[in-house]
Amino acid sequence: MASFDIVSKVDPQTMDNAVNTARKEILNRYDFRDTKGTLEYDKKSSEVHISMENEMRLQHTEDVLIGKMVKQGLDATALDFSKEHYQSGAMVKKDIKVKAGIDKETSKKIMKLIKDSKAKVSAAIMDEQIRVTGKKIDDLQEVIAIMRSKSEEIGMPLQFVNMKS
Repeated sequence: MASFDIVSKVDPQTMDNAVNTARKEILNRYDFRDTKGTLEYDKKSSEVHISMENEMRLQHTEDVLIGKMVKQGLDATALDFSKEHYQSGAMVKKDIKVKAGIDKETSKKIMKLIKDSKAKVSAAIMDEQIRVTGKKIDDLQEVIAIMRSKSEEIGMPLQFVNMKS
């Protein structure tokens, strides 16, 4: 039986590179001159911490970060912007979680998409990944094509790993 796994993960080193290049651009930009803000990536908690003087600079920092992530080949939907920014003294801070793994709701959406595709495969949820098995590799490739076409509906970046025949 042929199989592959559907996972959602972000390479921490590539994410760190994107944050570092975003930090360098912010230091060199004229509109960020004399800023006391910071942009840091915590690999252990998998969070990006932004601290700026006002909301406008905070928003521009997020935009720069997203641009650098795209240049590094990372999907910007891996960032969870749901937490609101908060005031801390004279600074505005925001903690952005980097999504890793497929949560239960998203895995149910993926399972429904696979079942609705009528492909001759079976899928099983295994912790934070989904294993898809089938008799033919063509069926598996059909499922991968469907997942790529429905990526906006899913709302998180997906990778297809461990292809075995």
